[in-house]
Amino acid sequence: MTRPTRPTPVRGMAAGALLPLVTVAAAHIGPAATWLPGLRHRFFPGLAGLGRPDHIALTFDDGPDPASTPCFLEALDDLGVRATFFLLGESAVRYPQLVREMAERGHELAVHGWTHDRPWLPTPARDRREVMLSAEALDGLTGQRPRWYRPPFGILTSGRWAAARRAGLRTVLWTAWGKDWTRDATPVTVRAQVEADLRAGGTVLLHDSDRVAAADCWRSTLAALPDIVNGCRTAGLTVGPLAEHSPVGRSARDVTGASGRGTG
Repeated sequence: MTRPTRPTPVRGMAAGALLPLVTVAAAHIGPAATWLPGLRHRFFPGLAGLGRPDHIALTFDDGPDPASTPCFLEALDDLGVRATFFLLGESAVRYPQLVREMAERGHELAVHGWTHDRPWLPTPARDRREVMLSAEALDGLTGQRPRWYRPPFGILTSGRWAAARRAGLRTVLWTAWGKDWTRDATPVTVRAQVEADLRAGGTVLLHDSDRVAAADCWRSTLAALPDIVNGCRTAGLTVGPLAEHSPVGRSARDVTGASGRGTG
């Protein structure tokens, strides 16, 4: 009869040394599970961006971009719609006049981080510094303190969650998106992608820049925008920024732990 082999002291020590690293990694990336639409819609409606049932929150990521953002501002003016723009701090300070113009036109400005990076490693100090720096930059440029945060790629880590909370920002993702960052995106596909997941009280994610996407993909988004807005209106839904998108109820809480207050 063969007896089971006992782990050697070296193996035991190695496993013990790895355990803290595994624990840290799990704590860091665990909140990223909220990227899954079904999970956040069911358990974190505030994080998903679910609001009052007669309204759609229209949001754009990755700007400001002087090559494309002004085109969206003109299109939104023509449609009589205001939106929420999640800006990269690095770009905001590079194009301050464009940021001021966005605010002057009545759009709501929010934080998308300082740069559009992926959070593979835990960097809590950097997260705190960059989210706060971005919020302060927008406040300094417009005189309006931002209220919202959306992490790049929609990947919410524990460090980003804590950074947003420390900066007084509420984290929000989306319920529908246009998948408009790809090389294959067309006005037809962007509209179809949005409509496939669109629901009353939802939040739509689009992009007003191709800075971290396929070149010129924003043109498909721009061309699809009137049909998306008019489709919402035909369905009896108003379209506007997150500031007008009141929460689903007092009991609704997003993953940051903030209550539904302050969103209407």
